[in-house]
Amino acid sequence: MSRITSLEQYHSEYKKSIDNPEAFWADIASEFTWKKKWDKVLDWNFSKPDIKWFVNGKFNITENCLDRHLATKGDRIAYTWEANDPKEANVTLTYRQLYEEVCRFSNVLKKYNVKKGDRVCIYMPMVPQAVIAMLACARIGAVHSVVFAGFSANSLAGRIQDCDCKVVVTSDGAYRGMKDIPIKAVVDEALETCPGVEQVIVYKRTGTAVNMLPGRDYSWEEEMKHASPQCPAEVMDSEDLLFILYTSGSTGKPKGVVHTCGGYMVYTAYSFENVFQYSEKDLFWCTADVGWVTGHSYIVYGPLLAGASSLIFEGIPTWPDPGRFWQVIDKHQVNILYTAPTAIRALEAAGLEYVKPYKLDSLRVLGSVGEPINEEAWNWYNTHIGKNRCPIVDTWWQTETGGILISPLAGITPTKPGFATLPLPGIQPLLVDDKGKEITGNGVEGNLCIRFPWPSIIRTTYGDHDRCRQAYFATYPNLYFTGDGCRRDEDGYYRITGRVDDVINVSGHRIGTAEVENAINMHADVVESAVVGYPHDIK
Repeated sequence: MSRITSLEQYHSEYKKSIDNPEAFWADIASEFTWKKKWDKVLDWNFSKPDIKWFVNGKFNITENCLDRHLATKGDRIAYTWEANDPKEANVTLTYRQLYEEVCRFSNVLKKYNVKKGDRVCIYMPMVPQAVIAMLACARIGAVHSVVFAGFSANSLAGRIQDCDCKVVVTSDGAYRGMKDIPIKAVVDEALETCPGVEQVIVYKRTGTAVNMLPGRDYSWEEEMKHASPQCPAEVMDSEDLLFILYTSGSTGKPKGVVHTCGGYMVYTAYSFENVFQYSEKDLFWCTADVGWVTGHSYIVYGPLLAGASSLIFEGIPTWPDPGRFWQVIDKHQVNILYTAPTAIRALEAAGLEYVKPYKLDSLRVLGSVGEPINEEAWNWYNTHIGKNRCPIVDTWWQTETGGILISPLAGITPTKPGFATLPLPGIQPLLVDDKGKEITGNGVEGNLCIRFPWPSIIRTTYGDHDRCRQAYFATYPNLYFTGDGCRRDEDGYYRITGRVDDVINVSGHRIGTAEVENAINMHADVVESAVVGYPHDIK
């Protein structure tokens, strides 16, 4: 994969990607396995919006995640799974084992008449079977909709109904810290209002007693016993749907963000390898849940496309005590850690006595995702976890962007606490004022937009294209509007200041949630703060 290795090369690649985006992305896309090359790299219109990458290209993303690695990396460990309970043995899956499990589950889905384009809901804890189910859908051309297994029956039902899922894949229960969560019971309640679901496949995780409805509910283990470990991959078009992921709209019902196969594949692999500077011998640990886009892009697709080894963690950072992350890092010799500022702040608040027993000397790169990281947390992470020798990649992106858009490249981009720094090649950010006029130069702030499509940009919101247009493309003509405020400092570095619908205007200065949180968190007596917008009748 096209790897940037120096700051000079970053600047030259960035220039190439802006001067001739189509040639730049065609080059990167040609490193994957295609059954038929595309006729045209890009076709786009932001006002409709209508965006197509690698037009008429044919391939299957799982052949690029699995099949093409078998000859050289078949025995390489794709995943190491660490259970919620530190006493439970971990499980490893090589690329060959993962390939066979995915093929088996693909055949199970086919047995129940799941076809290309059908939607499958996955509501599971952080077990390897969740990843296997996602890849099995992609292999046969079904569209996966993963729902975080902490959501209520009501939220689950709404998501199943919105995209008309045919099959639900779930587990009997889940372990999360001290809790034993009855997952299947939540699914049963949700399905009372989802008559379209024909089958439920239930993986046995906790052994808790569950209700199995004859003719609808089937055991994962029983089905897999009889399934063949070979399944040809469905030939997909570059713009066929890969997945739907619901993001809770700030108002009303959740939006089903749609990502398609080709552009998403190219961008997640490229961003994974460059941002984290992943190398063959690394063990990568993204602590997110597969129910979020971070899990889709940087636990499943990005790392597998790169032939990487990843860690999947079932538990939580504070159980059995707040040293759990550090214990896992030492136990498995993790090299790259990608986690959220919320987790970092919670572990900082717990105190250094939980960090000191661990060496953490395997760590090479630290990452932050999910919200802007405040300076104090950044400095704590840098000093106590990275020992001042691990670059921190503070990544900015969204469910809608599919992959990381603004971030340091580990060890290459000089970093500053609280700054996402510079855009990745191919990403063209700009700041605009409330009227949509571009704010040029440095030492400025405004609303963050992007003027040109990148391969993994949102294509639509499922079943309601106009909602996609209104939310992202209608505020400022011919621009993708991120919804975030942003400052560009004297060095041209970007700092995200929070959602623009959550700002206080003081004498023309716009103060975002991230800045208020940062100021509060700097106070010695504050352990953790969260700042949210609050409507005011006069203002």
